[in-house]
Amino acid sequence: MRLGPYELASNLFLSPLAGYTNLPMRLTVRELGGLAWATTDLVNARSLLERNPTALKLVASAPADRPFAVQLFGSVPEEMRDAAVVCQELGAESVDINMGCPVKKVVKIGGGSAMMTELDKTAALVRGMIAAVKIPVTAKMRLGWDDDNLTAPDLARVLEDTGVAAVFVHGRTRAQGFAGTVNLAGIRAVVAAVKTIPVIGNGDVTTPEAARHMLAETGCAGVSIGRGAFYDPWIFRRTDHLLRTGELLPEPDFAERLRVLGRHFDRYIEFYGEEHGARLFRKVAPWYARRFGPSKPFKRRIITIKSRADFEAAVAEYLEWRRPFCDERGVLLEKYAPGPLVASFMRDPDDPESVSRESIPVPKGPVDVW
Repeated sequence: MRLGPYELASNLFLSPLAGYTNLPMRLTVRELGGLAWATTDLVNARSLLERNPTALKLVASAPADRPFAVQLFGSVPEEMRDAAVVCQELGAESVDINMGCPVKKVVKIGGGSAMMTELDKTAALVRGMIAAVKIPVTAKMRLGWDDDNLTAPDLARVLEDTGVAAVFVHGRTRAQGFAGTVNLAGIRAVVAAVKTIPVIGNGDVTTPEAARHMLAETGCAGVSIGRGAFYDPWIFRRTDHLLRTGELLPEPDFAERLRVLGRHFDRYIEFYGEEHGARLFRKVAPWYARRFGPSKPFKRRIITIKSRADFEAAVAEYLEWRRPFCDERGVLLEKYAPGPLVASFMRDPDDPESVSRESIPVPKGPVDVW
């Protein structure tokens, strides 16, 4: 597919999730293959203009992190316009406007989901941004404020007329937050509302099969994956392969999961420094452990690490503890192996091995205290 002037290697996107989709995460997922496009954590336009160190860290990139977009939130037209120029100067291939974040800190200033309630005002803000930069401007939205105000199709039409290059649609309302299930019919209505720009669907894509199902049911041009990428960083490679060949690749084995866990940790240390990086990684490692099989001691130990030595010791201790659950090759005995992840729309309630979307909670991060 294409996004503005860019021809993409696949139609798969990494969704921004505050506190997680930082440069170490993006580089790790990109290295595994299949990902065409990634977006930074959402960043406050005013903070970026003030060159706030935290904001600059959020938008940091690298040559291997291409193409990438910076996601801005804010409601002051001049600030959003000028922040878009800064994004362009920083080398971003695109600027994404957050019109979907449901958290109070974003909404109360007129950003995020609040932008879906005043279409004329939002259109004027977007036009100012598009006029100020040469790179594409996109928008991320929800279906509406609540079930009685599903404004996404109208907003998408307005945004297309202003000149946005694409829209990303999370198939929930602001009132839903991250609860309930994604509304594929709602995404399909947005696809039908626009004429030429691509619509990228988002929500509940936790398996390659779920991505294929969303594409088939909505007609969207691409799929953006958030939580599914934390549970399965290989999801982009596996989904791309499924869409191209019809073949579902097996999930990675334990050795591969451990290798990527270590690579991810190394990048945290490089990016944040040893102690701070180790502390931040405490919330990342348990996501990998969800597919390790028996892992309670590892989860308890890993959330105490303060250094590389602590990390290495935690892994070594876990490998020793895990040994009795494995055969002579180091492979988990079948009775201890985790069951396959099953997309919520395919879940069999009578099959205890199937895993629903509800078992993949919203990652805890900055939004919790917003």
